[in-house]
Amino acid sequence: MKPEGPQSPRAQEYRAHVADLAPKSPMWKNCIKAFFVGGAICTLGQVLTWVYTALCRLEPTQASAWVSITLVFLGATFTGLGWYDELGKFAGAGSIVPITGFANSVVAPAMEFKHEGYILGTGAKIFTLAGPVLVYGISASVLVGLVKIIIGLFVSR
Repeated sequence: MKPEGPQSPRAQEYRAHVADLAPKSPMWKNCIKAFFVGGAICTLGQVLTWVYTALCRLEPTQASAWVSITLVFLGATFTGLGWYDELGKFAGAGSIVPITGFANSVVAPAMEFKHEGYILGTGAKIFTLAGPVLVYGISASVLVGLVKIIIGLFVSR
């Protein structure tokens, strides 16, 4: 019996059947919700920057570091309280793109596997989702840094 290829009539019929049964996603509605929730999180970051520079009299770089710390703390706390999951269901990518989403991706697996113990559960699983983000983020920053150094060597001559 000859296997059917990807363009066979049966494969096309199957794809059409799946498309008919698949729920239709309200793409524009989801995009708008993601835009406004992600924007609100970023606006909170900007307000915190102003508060840290004006009221706490921090330099802009110090204020930026404290904003990151505050947003990660809020993301981790809201994940622990179960609020961040609800925000994620509502906003989708709008909740995972800012730095609060990174905090959520670290805390959520730790909470999920805490019943397995602190070492083999929380400690082993805490970076299951965040690990690849860290690996690729660090790798990309090293590559960009190397490219900048190489370009700098040629431009300075």
